[in-house]
Parts: sequence; C-alpha cells; structure tokens
Amino acid sequence: MNALAAPPFDLSTSMLAIGADIWEALCGEAVAAALNDASLTRSMNSAVLYHASFAQALAHRLALKLASHDLGAEDLLALVAEAFLASPDIVQAAAADLTAVQERDPSNSEILTPFLYFKGFLALQGQRVGHWLWTHERVHMARHLQSRISEVFGVDIHPAARMGRGIMLDHGSGLVIGETAVVEDDVSILQNVTLGGTGKETGDRHPKIRRGVLIGAGAKILGNIEIGIGAKIGAGSVVVAPVAPYTSVVGIPARPIGRRHGVLPGVTMDQGLTEPDYVI
Repeated sequence: MNALAAPPFDLSTSMLAIGADIWEALCGEAVAAALNDASLTRSMNSAVLYHASFAQALAHRLALKLASHDLGAEDLLALVAEAFLASPDIVQAAAADLTAVQERDPSNSEILTPFLYFKGFLALQGQRVGHWLWTHERVHMARHLQSRISEVFGVDIHPAARMGRGIMLDHGSGLVIGETAVVEDDVSILQNVTLGGTGKETGDRHPKIRRGVLIGAGAKILGNIEIGIGAKIGAGSVVVAPVAPYTSVVGIPARPIGRRHGVLPGVTMDQGLTEPDYVI
C-alpha cells in the first residue's frame, strides 16, 4: 500500500491534464525500473505508479521528503495539495523544470531520476510551495518549509524569492538565493552559487537573473544588480556589477571576456569561454 493516504483534495481528477506528457513518461520509466530490478517494485509503486497524476505523485514525494517531527507527512501532503489546487502553475512549472533537467544534464536522459533523487529539482518545488505560502501571509509555515528544505537538501532559497520555470539547479548543494532575488525562465545554476546581498541593507537587495543565464559552480552574485538575458557567469566568479545581455564574465571581481554571443547558455549549457578576449 501507499505510505500516505490519498490527499484530502482530489488532485487526480482536478489536475489530470497538467503535466500529462511528463506523467506518461514518468510512469513508463517507473515500470521499466521495476522490471529491471524487482527490489525497486515497492518504491516505484509508492512514488509513482499508485498515483493518478503528476500533481499527486509530486505532492506525495515532497511530503515524504520534507516530513519531520514538527510537521508530519500527512499534514505536509494536505498543505502541498492545497497549494497545488490554488495555484496550478506550481505544477506546470515543475513539469517544465523536469524537462529542463532531462534536456540539459548530460548525465541523465530520464524524467524518473530527477523526480525521485535530484535534490536541486525537489528543493525548487518545495520552494514554490513555500512561495505560495509566503504570498498568502503564512510566513511561519513558509519559514518552516525553507528550514526543512535547507536541512534535507542543502539548498537555501528564501520563500519570497521569485523563481521562473524551466530552471535547472544542477547538484544544488550549497545554493543560497536571497529574499528579493528574481530568477527568470530557462536559467541553469550549478552548485555552491550565492545570489546574495552586500551587507546589512534592507529592501530590494538581491540579484535579478534574466532569462537563459548560466551561472557556473561557486559563483557569487551580490547586490541588487541585473544579470542580462543570455549572460554567462564563469565558475568561481564574484559579480558585484550588472552584466550586459549575452555577455560572459569571469574573475574576482568579474569582468567581461570574449565577444558577445547570441544564444541562451542556460539552455545550451555551454560553459566554454573561448571567444577572443577584449577589455572593457
């Protein structure tokens, strides 16, 4: 039997069409995994095959992963289901995130693997629920989710941060995103990245990451600065000034390098910096 009872809201019928293609692929891969290794049958049934929709399976997965002594899995399942029903775009964004991981991560060609195991994906979906809570004045519950996501996945995204869709948080470990940060669609962020402030200032104080940006491992982007569409931030860079669209920057402090490109590196995942250097 399933580890959790059915949620108190009928996600299976009300949200059946959301992520239908993702759901079909997920079920097919779960069946194949169980056939390949019989010891995984119970796990695949519980996580995927006992459910009737992508939304229901995702709510179940988040509830099990984030449950604690303070807030059990049943209560979390009801909370996540409530958020999904009130804001179906959370589930649509999750489906787009899974597609992004499948298309961009060279180590993975599946839907099943990131859905079950990738902490960057799961942390982002938990933050989406936390953001819904935050915007509905349920601040302490949102803070609880933020704390659990940080404890379980090692990813700390403030519930007020605004996250787009089609986002890949590769590995996820050590990622910190501050309260007033904005991350738009089709962005890819590697491990140990910080989107932070510059001190004790209040108000709008965190970076704005525009569409299609690629942020390399260990990069720190600090302050209320804009990273333009299609920009590329080299690994280990410290960025304290705005970055123009379609521009690559590297170093401490980061400086532009090479010619401007015309693609979205957050989608292509091209981390190369081989263009001829120029000085600004």
